[in-house]
Amino acid sequence: MANTATLKPAKPQIPPAAAVAPPFAPAPKSAPANAFAMLSHRGRVRHANQDACAALPEHGAYVICDGIGGAAAGEVASHLAAEAFLHALSQPAPHPSRRISPKTVSSPNPNNGAAHFPANHPHTRLCEAVRAANQAVFRHSRKSPSFHGMGTTLVSALLVNAAADSPTPTLWLAHVGDSRCYRLRRGALALLTEDHSLVEEQVRAGVLSRVQAGNSPIRNIITRAIGSRPTVEPDIAAHDARSGDLYLLASDGLTRELTDNDIARILTQSLARAASHAALEAACQALIDAANAHGGRDNITVLLIACP
Repeated sequence: MANTATLKPAKPQIPPAAAVAPPFAPAPKSAPANAFAMLSHRGRVRHANQDACAALPEHGAYVICDGIGGAAAGEVASHLAAEAFLHALSQPAPHPSRRISPKTVSSPNPNNGAAHFPANHPHTRLCEAVRAANQAVFRHSRKSPSFHGMGTTLVSALLVNAAADSPTPTLWLAHVGDSRCYRLRRGALALLTEDHSLVEEQVRAGVLSRVQAGNSPIRNIITRAIGSRPTVEPDIAAHDARSGDLYLLASDGLTRELTDNDIARILTQSLARAASHAALEAACQALIDAANAHGGRDNITVLLIACP
């Protein structure tokens, strides 16, 4: 459960990938063909599910959002953000001659650098998609007092096939809030995102240890969210994707209940033979079952992507 100032409840089921947004542009010929599976559960405590997960595999785009807000506001926020985000990525890229200022796409991640990115660059496309998601939620929050303060986390992956200047496919990550992305490579689990949360800032400053942060009463407070302000700055980073890699996008309902070692063990056991679609679905279910067995105190959403 993440929030900017208020605790966030939960949401219903995951939308089918095809139902996420209106008519999409034709899939680019370079879109990677990767096996994936996603699953969401409201947990054992929440009465609703404010998470949303969706995918456009033909565009190599995947996203999880974890809503913030009372009543149905968090659910509305997460679904609006997922829809707007994927819809933006599905549109034909602008002409590459149009360039974007580094101030607009700034990010603390060194992978972003300070260069000007072409309009059709993955970094720029992700920035535009996050901007679209933020605007969709922020504008909706102003329509009614019941939606005041609504927002959502967002973690997304965009897989881009190998190009002339890159011999391997590239996984581009964009995130806002404390939903995470992990990579399992040859049995080793690595966290690829950094939480935008108050306790994470305290850990980096040396004020709290990891153990203290996990037990902190303010661990649910996030420092960035989609839709809570007119603009938001995502973290965007690029990673070489290798054959056999497994990527996990997850809301904090999973990572609050399971340690990284728990997650690595479940994924390794579930996918010991092959990363088929059925095996990925089974792994998603195993993760959610384990999180519920450890308390299930928040909505739990997972999305797995396997690189062939």
